[in-house]
Amino acid sequence: MKLTPTGQTLGATIDDLKLSEKLDEEEIEAVMQALGRYGVLRFPRQELGAAELKRFSAQLGDLEINVANAFQEPGIPEVMILSNIVEDGKPIGLSDAGQDWHTDMSYSRQIAFANVLYGIRIPRRNGTPLGSTDFCNMHAACDGLPAKLKQDLVGKTVLHDFNKFWEKMRSREGSRRAPLTEAQRRTKPPVSHPIFLTHPITGRKVLYANPGYSIRINELPQKESDEILAFLFEHQTKPEYRYSFHWTEGDVLVWEDFGTIHNAIADYGPHEHRLIKRCQVMATRFFRNGEP
Repeated sequence: MKLTPTGQTLGATIDDLKLSEKLDEEEIEAVMQALGRYGVLRFPRQELGAAELKRFSAQLGDLEINVANAFQEPGIPEVMILSNIVEDGKPIGLSDAGQDWHTDMSYSRQIAFANVLYGIRIPRRNGTPLGSTDFCNMHAACDGLPAKLKQDLVGKTVLHDFNKFWEKMRSREGSRRAPLTEAQRRTKPPVSHPIFLTHPITGRKVLYANPGYSIRINELPQKESDEILAFLFEHQTKPEYRYSFHWTEGDVLVWEDFGTIHNAIADYGPHEHRLIKRCQVMATRFFRNGEP
């Protein structure tokens, strides 16, 4: 297994692993350690069917079946379809572009460990790939907080709400998202998590709050909470904490959700087609019931 770091705040490429084949325990452990250290891993030149994508992802942990997503691989609901392609007047996938900064599943009591995405069709303009996925480093963001603020926030918790993000995405022009049903809302009530999470691989503290889902620091008055969250959202997305990944067909991109936040960039049009398949790996291997 050949690992090449990007030299930036996040990211590394792993060559010489064929993800369509079952990895052995030593290889999985090496991938896990690399995820902790680099946050975002690229596996280029892969050829995967949906079942193979599911099998590789499941080697990292338990997989989620998203209750709000109607775009799933037939017969394999753990594999979600992300796409702007429309066939016979119907979308074949859920658009993930322009989502703004967030951490997947922070709104869930069972939080997520990792995302696994497989790039099948990547839009290009004048030969340049579009639809990058951008990341920010939450190890670095935590380390870079002002000392007094960091001390003041020790032991505090943040409330995360799935509906905040969903409604923001629904309000965007061209969105095909329907409002969440009452049944879906009941399955995703707001939940609280520590504002500083101990990363289970690195053992270091990360900032576990994000603009997409975080709505309140529970232990503070509303006005103070709003002010501090606004500061944290600006702080954690500083340029020095950022890494931008540019897709190529056949890339499998894996990132861990404890130490990163991410944003899908919407710089391509409806006729510049994108098709990606995705699995969500939950954190049950690290936290009891997946809850930190």
